[in-house]
Amino acid sequence: MMIEMQSFEVGPLGVNCYVLWEKNTKEGLVIDPGGDVADILQYITAKDIHVVAIVNTHGHGDHIGANDSLREATGAKLFIHQADAYMLADLKENFSAYMGVPAISKPADGFLADGDIVAFGDSRFSVMHTPGHSPGGICLLGGGMLFSGDSLFSGSIGRCDFPGASAEQLISALKEKVLPLPDETMVYPGHGPSTSIGQERRHNPYLSM
Repeated sequence: MMIEMQSFEVGPLGVNCYVLWEKNTKEGLVIDPGGDVADILQYITAKDIHVVAIVNTHGHGDHIGANDSLREATGAKLFIHQADAYMLADLKENFSAYMGVPAISKPADGFLADGDIVAFGDSRFSVMHTPGHSPGGICLLGGGMLFSGDSLFSGSIGRCDFPGASAEQLISALKEKVLPLPDETMVYPGHGPSTSIGQERRHNPYLSM
């Protein structure tokens, strides 16, 4: 199983959108298409990727802006945790009404819960529910990689000053589910540079509290 990955920094808030795909099956997954759909689609077309799923790590507007256009272009199914599903179609609930770039999305095709599996080709990624930045925040784990959305960043964690957010809840979820992963697990967050579990275990001040 050989997974290829391409990241794109999309939208005005610089969201990391990730395209994962297998060379042998050509099936793929897109995580957090927050905007700039033309760039994402150009890559998908050039590599002849069949996108089978789109996953939102949470429902904030900067992560969902290209959901509809990407879904229409690829025929992929959209998935999100049910606790954030209400944000998709509500500019105020997903905070995009205050970001300067309003973003809405049609309803998800399915909901993800802790322990669920997201599959494409021969690849399997498990869902970790890590609420705190938002009620339905998730991470995806597979192939030695953790896609952490806005739950975990290099040297930091997601903002917890939004309605429905909780720093205590987020730190607890990260310590319980994420920190036990092997040191060499690569972490690809929703914003900013990649890191590793070992790096965060040693140097992230929020996780040593």
